[in-house]
Amino acid sequence: MSRVKSIQEHLNRWMLVYVTVAIVAGLAIGDAGAGWTKTNASLVSTLTTVAVFLIIYPMMVNVRFEALLRAGRNLRGIGIALALNFIWAPLVGWVLASFFLSDPLLALGFLLVMVVPCSSMAIGYTGLAKGDLELATVVVAVSFVLAIVAVPLWMTVFASRYQVEVPIGDLINSILTVLALPMVLGYLTRRGLLRWLGSARFAAVGPIFPALSLLGMYAIVFLIFFGKATMIIDRWQTVAILLVPNAIFIALTLAAITWLDRRLGMSYEEHMAVAFTSTGKNNGTAIAIATTAFSPLVAIPAATMPIFQILLMVLYLRAAPRLRGWFARPATAAPATRPATGTQA
Repeated sequence: MSRVKSIQEHLNRWMLVYVTVAIVAGLAIGDAGAGWTKTNASLVSTLTTVAVFLIIYPMMVNVRFEALLRAGRNLRGIGIALALNFIWAPLVGWVLASFFLSDPLLALGFLLVMVVPCSSMAIGYTGLAKGDLELATVVVAVSFVLAIVAVPLWMTVFASRYQVEVPIGDLINSILTVLALPMVLGYLTRRGLLRWLGSARFAAVGPIFPALSLLGMYAIVFLIFFGKATMIIDRWQTVAILLVPNAIFIALTLAAITWLDRRLGMSYEEHMAVAFTSTGKNNGTAIAIATTAFSPLVAIPAATMPIFQILLMVLYLRAAPRLRGWFARPATAAPATRPATGTQA
């Protein structure tokens, strides 16, 4: 088990290197095999879903499901995450689109990304950062439900001339595939292992599951760039245009929530759950809405968002040790009391 733990630590320590390799390999192989990728687009999509599942499922094995009820009572953390997802993101996105995107279809696609719910990948990032998995799971589940109302409402505001239909079937399928199913299987696996191994031996094999999640994350990075290689290379100007508002949104949101959570006295674990569920976007849902309700150009922002999202999320993940230390310190230091001076009459 010590070897397994060392492998997990190695995968975590060299995360940026492995992500970079996955990006370069995905672009090179995807561009070289563009014909195969186009013909087998559904297979690539299925493999991407499997990779997301393999990120979430191992994390769910380590989740104490009795703690989900406690997380559901964390109204402050849930409220902040939902406000950032459904109020902050659309408003900041509108400002950024007004400044940086002159093409109305690209702007509309970018705003669509801003109003979709947080990605279930946020649970994986939270687990990798050793954050509050239970809180992240509750936020993702509630966000999916609220999105049924929030997405058409915001898109009506942003594009009143379009009649947008939310693909409720895609939302439900996404919930079942990448959230509910891994949760149930993780719960059953945890119970089975605890009964078979006992608490002490189960704790000893614990590092296996984060290592599997890291491998799943590297796989999904490769698959995203592999599947979108031709579009990224052929439309590099469009990708470059979208770089600025995407990067500003993610960086600004992470900076704002980091400052706010520390000022509010939240724990490191709570903060990481709120940060990742507030910043990551469900690009698959955005692509589904864009392709069914608009033109293909509207889907480009959703298709390119993972490029910037993954890179900035991984960078933030690499800062986790420093953030843990920062959150462990008091947000404000109490002023030192000085002894009274002077003479009594």
